[in-house]
Amino acid sequence: MEEIVSEGLRLGAHFARPPGVNRVPGLLVLPGFPRGPGGAATVGNTYASLVDRIAHEAGWAALTFTFRGTGTSEGDFSIEGWLADVRAAIDALDARTDVVGVRIAGFRLGGTLAIVSAAHDERVRGIATFAAPASLRTWVRDPDWFLEYARRTGVLRTAGFPPSPAAWIRAIANLDVVEAARRIPPRPWLLVHGTADEVVPVDDAHRLAQAAGDCVELRLVPNGAHRLRHDPRALAALLGWLDRQEP
Repeated sequence: MEEIVSEGLRLGAHFARPPGVNRVPGLLVLPGFPRGPGGAATVGNTYASLVDRIAHEAGWAALTFTFRGTGTSEGDFSIEGWLADVRAAIDALDARTDVVGVRIAGFRLGGTLAIVSAAHDERVRGIATFAAPASLRTWVRDPDWFLEYARRTGVLRTAGFPPSPAAWIRAIANLDVVEAARRIPPRPWLLVHGTADEVVPVDDAHRLAQAAGDCVELRLVPNGAHRLRHDPRALAALLGWLDRQEP
């Protein structure tokens, strides 16, 4: 599986599974929003190796992809579009006859989208989130700045997109992540956050855990920074969580 299709857009993807097993549980791995000028071109580059590691060490099938507007994928960023991309990836993983059940691991904005997706899709049996923002309102506090930032990172490629910048910004600001956390049916949730996160306050983790209730396993990584994808303690927590999940 080298690509998936979301609303007619081709998205670059990477899939791995352990050999010699007929049916294995499936994990969808979601990267975060790119950072810095041109960051859209390289975001997600290290997630293929994470997927391979999950298949090798955890014995799970795993799928990752680059959202529209990033990597080799077509299209431009919008919050609705990225949620549609998650649904398309769930569809692709769920349709495989060699995969039983779908869970999601999301990093940064990918974690936020995992929460919202789990609240609306009963096929998602559990989620693991890493440094996930509980609100995106601070992102778009200065709409002109964020629009320009999105252009500089490269997630907006098409001239004239978005056609309505005000509506594009409003959709981001109105994403109610805490309410989505409340709506998730009881299912396993590993919630990991670094105590030294320089981008998303650790209070966001507490807000999400309080909203979701007893299903959350909250792990605070001492002195952990925002980019937990590269923190071995966070990855060890993920692999341990996968090992404890029911097939």
